[in-house]
Amino acid sequence: MTSATATAARGPAVGFALASMAIIQVGAAVSTSLFATIGPAGTSWLRLAWAAVVFVAIARPKVWRMRAADLGTAVVLGLVSAGTTLLFFEAVARLPLATAVAVEFLGPLAVGLLRPGGRAWPVLAFGGVLLVTQPWRGTADLVGIGFALGAAACWGAYILLTQRVADAFGGIEGLAVSMPAAAVFAAFFGAPAAWPHLDLKLLLTGLVLALLLPVLPYTLELLALRRLTTSAFGTLMSLEPAFALVVGAAVLHQIPGLVQGAGIALVTAASLGAARSGAREGQ
Repeated sequence: MTSATATAARGPAVGFALASMAIIQVGAAVSTSLFATIGPAGTSWLRLAWAAVVFVAIARPKVWRMRAADLGTAVVLGLVSAGTTLLFFEAVARLPLATAVAVEFLGPLAVGLLRPGGRAWPVLAFGGVLLVTQPWRGTADLVGIGFALGAAACWGAYILLTQRVADAFGGIEGLAVSMPAAAVFAAFFGAPAAWPHLDLKLLLTGLVLALLLPVLPYTLELLALRRLTTSAFGTLMSLEPAFALVVGAAVLHQIPGLVQGAGIALVTAASLGAARSGAREGQ
């Protein structure tokens, strides 16, 4: 792959990833308004259920034509996606948005460590994560951090599986399989909390939130992972805490301190380094 080809492949991919991160954080911040009514799990299920409806309506997946192995991978991606959403919302209900995202970023960070020769960027990003979370202060909600760590593990698996699904399926057909699986799995945890409160207003709110997350971001990430290595994508996502700080301050009035700002500078530098060297071979 020539340098010009690699640059052409990286440009759109980085744009897709940046747009996805911005939409995810706005969607997460706005979703907190539903926590008091149907809880984090109920909010997760409602959004995933609508996402499943949207993806199936658009892609109309022909499941009977799919290879069993590809179908299985898409279903597993759905379970991981549900886990990411459920655990992340439980974390956001207990932690500032930027803190939850910074801890969750340890998942993509681990993926970034898989790339030989590119380990300086994840190490730099890890330093930034420490500054954002400030674990030495001992004031964070340990249950919330536990949920965020669980979301981190799911997020790392999500990155690896999404690239496999992107390679195996055309368009968004893979997501039209994974999202129904995610909605069914999340229903066990969220449907009991949400069902008694369902009305037209809540359903329409859930549809709008589903478009913000996961419909638009997952589609953009699928496009990005067709052009970037999983390790480069994972480290590029270190910008996520920066978006979370900005959105948290603007929407939720969670104002960061100077140390957190320094941490964001570190993860931003790491993400830029990953973006410059992460195009997939053959793209």
